[in-house]
Amino acid sequence: MNLINDPWIPVIRKDGSRERIAPWQVAETENPVIEIAAPRPDFQGALYQFLIGLLQTTFAPADDDEWFELWQAIDVQVLQQALVSFAAAFEWQNPDGPSFLQDYATLEDAPKPLAALLIEAPGGKTLKDNLDHFVKGGVVAGACAPCSATALFTLQTNAPSGGVGHRVGVRGGGPLTTLLVPAHDKATLWQKLWLNIRTEDNFVAKAQNPSSDIFPWLAPTRISDKKGVATLPDDVHALQMYWGMPRRMQIEAPDGEGNCTLCGEKNTPLFYAYRTKNYGVDYNGPWVHSLTPYRFDPKNEKLPLSIKGQQGGLGYRHWLNLNWQDPELGDHSAIVVREFYRNKLSELGNDFAVQLWAFGYDMDNMKARCWYESTLPVVAVNDDYREQFLAFVATLINAAKDCMKELRSQVKAAWFSRPKDAKGDTTMVDASFWEATEAEFYQHLRALADETRFLPSTVAKQWRATLVSHCIQLFDHWVLEGDAEDLDMKRITKARRDLVMRIPKIKAMKDLKQIAQAQEEVS
Repeated sequence: MNLINDPWIPVIRKDGSRERIAPWQVAETENPVIEIAAPRPDFQGALYQFLIGLLQTTFAPADDDEWFELWQAIDVQVLQQALVSFAAAFEWQNPDGPSFLQDYATLEDAPKPLAALLIEAPGGKTLKDNLDHFVKGGVVAGACAPCSATALFTLQTNAPSGGVGHRVGVRGGGPLTTLLVPAHDKATLWQKLWLNIRTEDNFVAKAQNPSSDIFPWLAPTRISDKKGVATLPDDVHALQMYWGMPRRMQIEAPDGEGNCTLCGEKNTPLFYAYRTKNYGVDYNGPWVHSLTPYRFDPKNEKLPLSIKGQQGGLGYRHWLNLNWQDPELGDHSAIVVREFYRNKLSELGNDFAVQLWAFGYDMDNMKARCWYESTLPVVAVNDDYREQFLAFVATLINAAKDCMKELRSQVKAAWFSRPKDAKGDTTMVDASFWEATEAEFYQHLRALADETRFLPSTVAKQWRATLVSHCIQLFDHWVLEGDAEDLDMKRITKARRDLVMRIPKIKAMKDLKQIAQAQEEVS
């Protein structure tokens, strides 16, 4: 299978039909492809990144003018010709040369089951000790070539820590990815991908031919043992960020035919095992991937940290740092998002709504705790008051965060006689707060963005009322709906009174009150 020439990517076309396509077919206009149809959510995100990386590497537009021209119409034959010239680098199993994302040398280590490529799969010790209670071993056996290739790419691009010498990816282990996608269901896959392509004048020129500087599997691996080297951004081509290969791996040849246990493809050659060796490419230094938000520590700006998936999921509390920046934390949105806001959003017009798709694993070192994904709105903001807008939105979010913490604290005070010593999971309280307040936050966000001049006073007043109201309602929900015999009404009454008294004293809530009062005085 060749990942450029052969149909292997599962998709849905406009008429609802499903099939597998070669990458260049995303540009077809007759019954166009509208979506990828991967069997797993992490595969879905990985295939988007594979196609974006492929377009960025081989077909990047020179400038914004060319970007908009290709956004409107693309000649499928032109795209096919551009991609085919790189086909030699995308052989899935090549007995006579390099294979996609697999080590250049022959690995002699003992084979492992293919299922271990899946990030959430239990490790060897977990299986040996029979501790695979939640993610069972043995569920995934043989996989078809398309699923095996996708699993390998998913692992290499998200690579978490994997033990001694098993390196993390370019963005660190388990990075968060943010992609721009149209907010309506009539968009084609081409449009969804193209929104995330950078221009050459803002990034680097597209590649003219395949090279090991971009595709590391085309040459011997840069070993990173004691005698080896780290790989810094200046050591290789910038485009290698899309094709990082931190793990030394080789997929074993297929062993018979059957049904793929991942996608259900019937009567297809199945892959069951792979070999791996440690001390692969060690991506170190100030790597900044185009599709990932980063935190820049003012004390050490040379080592940006990719923002990771976090326990509790993704929601409006992350809107500011994923869409713009959070100066208090040092968080910055992905480069492709910033460039879209700066150069393209206003040109697309208000009739074309765009949203931000954020996804990634919440990792605890080698352990995948959860997969999270969410869509957040993208809003155009008048340049004249953008700075004020962002500062005010930060105040809204900070007020919500602090109110949520106070709510959680007082719920625990009502539940337990010694709340500080109480153990256990209280994330359901946090989740209920974010869910209850999310719709109103986005209503306020759009109202602020639509203003021809910045008038936050009404929003400040309403948001304060919203937070107070929901905190009290949720306190009553979590505390008073238990069994009556378990309720300590004296303790509950005190906790509720403390909640009502303390919320208005939160700094961000005071700031909102001052904003509301200032406008009232002007009026």
